[in-house]
Amino acid sequence: MEEHLLLAFGLTLFAGLATGIGSLLAFFTSTTNTKFLSLSLGFSAGVMIYVSMIEIFPKAQASLTAELGPTRGAWMTVIGFFGGMVLIALIDRLIPKQGNPHEVKRVEDMTLDEQKIAKDQQLMKMGSFTALAIAIHNFPEGIATFMATLHDPNLGIPIAIAVAIHNIPEGIAISVPIYFATKSKRKAFRWSFLSGLAEPIGALIAYFFLMQFITDAVFGTIFAGVAGIMVFISFDELIPAAQKYDETHKSIYGLVGGMIVMAFSLLLMM
Repeated sequence: MEEHLLLAFGLTLFAGLATGIGSLLAFFTSTTNTKFLSLSLGFSAGVMIYVSMIEIFPKAQASLTAELGPTRGAWMTVIGFFGGMVLIALIDRLIPKQGNPHEVKRVEDMTLDEQKIAKDQQLMKMGSFTALAIAIHNFPEGIATFMATLHDPNLGIPIAIAVAIHNIPEGIAISVPIYFATKSKRKAFRWSFLSGLAEPIGALIAYFFLMQFITDAVFGTIFAGVAGIMVFISFDELIPAAQKYDETHKSIYGLVGGMIVMAFSLLLMM
């Protein structure tokens, strides 16, 4: 696994800093391409769901079964899978409502009437809470991307792309309130950029603290948890956000397309 270390860090950094792309889109485009966003968010969900259930979950079970035996290995895989879901759900529950990153923002929000914006004294607080919330969300995603790439780059690359796609609207969600609170594009971009750094930080912590304890059993449990985290994010965040932007079933087409691309990618890499 060590030979994939630089690639794992690089892909995690790429995925995390995609929040900055969202921030730039908010500054340099006048309208949101809702069709593209709906399609791409659905695509991201399709990739995550397919790779989690078809590739990561079975690999986690194989690793745990080899270490613990068929019955205990199967049980630990299921526990790890739902444990990942519980972890990301708890993070969601602990985030204040006004900072929840699942609130969809559009580029058009950058051009709202300034008098209306000035009345909202909570903008900076909302923007900073959103940045913090997204950073907390990005932390386990960083571990997931890093661990998947370290084990198998053929898994890590599509996961990193899927995570990057879903980080773009999160960058917009940070930039919109902070820009209007400070009137500074630089500050809004900086907050968005810094929130994305949580993913490579998650990768660093995984490397320095988790790697020393890695056995087949630990790896299998973490991998099962990664699958659970990605499935939860897909159903709780990506699909609802894609449907908010949706006009003509683009989110479902994107989801199916993501699954098809992931399926053929895995077949071609065999």
